[in-house]
Amino acid sequence: MIPFSENLSIETEQKLKQIEYTAVGNTTEYYFQAILIFQEALEKLCHRFTQQKVINAEVEIQFFKTIKPQWTSKLIYYNERYNMEQNKPAGTQKTIRKYYAKQIKKINQYFIENQEFYKYYNNGNQHLDDKYFLRNQQDIKLSLDSYYFIADKSFTTGYDYKAAQLIAFEKLQKQLTEEIKEYTNKGNNNQSNLKWTGSKVGMVELIYALHAEGVFNEGKCELREIVYNFGKIFNVEIGQVHRTFYEICARKSERAKFLNTLKENLLKRIEQSDK
Repeated sequence: MIPFSENLSIETEQKLKQIEYTAVGNTTEYYFQAILIFQEALEKLCHRFTQQKVINAEVEIQFFKTIKPQWTSKLIYYNERYNMEQNKPAGTQKTIRKYYAKQIKKINQYFIENQEFYKYYNNGNQHLDDKYFLRNQQDIKLSLDSYYFIADKSFTTGYDYKAAQLIAFEKLQKQLTEEIKEYTNKGNNNQSNLKWTGSKVGMVELIYALHAEGVFNEGKCELREIVYNFGKIFNVEIGQVHRTFYEICARKSERAKFLNTLKENLLKRIEQSDK
């Protein structure tokens, strides 16, 4: 299985490089496409493994302890990143740092709740491998995840998924910590002197108008990125932009009030300059 896994790894890396170009500027789309790639890879891995007629215990343990968790961990990682991007609040660096710190806290709690297995796996212990990484050898008293009871038993042991979670969460923890540092440095080094003193509703009108016009990154920039940069440049906590937008949509008259005012004032300035 090792040669097959290595060839599959080369194939998936090529696909990841392709979506780096097709999803440029759109991190949510990148994570979504990565999920599909690793979902397909796991299906291929499952098909290849289950087609083998004779598998001794040593090979089976190696597969479910090292090979499969590496693949599953990547699917978990990209799914977690996708969900985080979907739920990431729009706002300043401080807002996003708090959000990432909260995610790290959840990860740390998971490590605490699974510390015995975490130590066993990371220390390379082997005395419980037959319970953890052989199929149909699970002991319910070892506190199995509910996932196990609905999983395909021909491609699942009691703990291969938990091993994958630990690998994914370690990577996720490291990445989020680095991103918090980056946001902190950006906040310290790129502080703008501009302060938005108009209404936040007006800013939301402007942001949605610019996003609809597609004036950033050839129209490929996410609304969330525009909101984040507006908050950073103008030193303002914009808040729940989607809720504000729905309130704008609910207006009975003059929905684009701020934009209409901008247009009127611009035309007045133009008229004054013509005199």
